[in-house]
Amino acid sequence: MTIVNLQRVVLIEDDRRLAELVSRYLESSGGLNVEIVDLEGSVLSQVQALRPAVVILDLGLPKEDGLTICKQLRAVTDVPILILTARDNDIDHVLGFEFGADDYVVKPVNPRVLLARISALLRRGQRQLDSKQVLRFGSLSVDTTARSVVLEGRPIALSDAEFDVLADLAAHAGEIQSREELFRRLLGREYDGMDRILDVRISHLRRKLGDDAATSERIKTIWGQGYLFVPTAW
Repeated sequence: MTIVNLQRVVLIEDDRRLAELVSRYLESSGGLNVEIVDLEGSVLSQVQALRPAVVILDLGLPKEDGLTICKQLRAVTDVPILILTARDNDIDHVLGFEFGADDYVVKPVNPRVLLARISALLRRGQRQLDSKQVLRFGSLSVDTTARSVVLEGRPIALSDAEFDVLADLAAHAGEIQSREELFRRLLGREYDGMDRILDVRISHLRRKLGDDAATSERIKTIWGQGYLFVPTAW
C-alpha cells in the first residue's frame, strides 16, 4: 500500500502560469499542499515519490499524451485522478474514464468547481483508506485483520509482538518513529532509555524479512532519532 499524504495534490500541467494560479488557489482556499510535476523528468516516478491524495492531470501535454499517463498511473496506484482538459468532447471523457480517471474538469477552469471536485475525491479516498485492512509495499503485504504477513509470495511467521511492531511501523511508513513513541503505543509505558525489548523485536523482524542487519535497508535505524520503515524498499 502507498501511504498517502491526505492534503497533497499533484498537478501535471504544462501551462506553467495556469499551474501556478491553480496551485495558489487550492493552497489558499482549500488548505491543500500542491506539488507541480516537472515534465522534464519521469511523471510516474514523481507521483509515486510524492504519494498524493489526488492527481490533477492535463491531457494536452507536450511530450506524452495525458491519457497514456493516466493509464500508466492507474496500473501502479489507486490514487484518485482528476483530468483537466480543454478537450470538451465525449470521446476523450469516455477514454479518460476507461483508462482509470475518476473525474474531469473542462478548461477554462472554474477554481471553485475544481476545489469542490477535489474535495469530493479526497472524501472518497479517505473512506476507502479507512476501509482498507491490508497494507501493501511492493512484495510485502501486511493484513492487519488476519494478522498475517506475506513477502515475495510466501507467508512470514511472526510472533504477536513482532507483528505489532511491523504493523505500527508500516502504518507510519516513511516517517521516523522514536523509541519513546513506539514504547507508548506498543507497550503502554514510557521508554526509560535502557530497555532493549523493542530493539530485540526489530532485530528479529529484520532477520525474518530478509533485512540484512549490517545494512538494514527496509527497517532503518536512524541514530539518535528512532526507526524508519522504508516503503520503497520492498
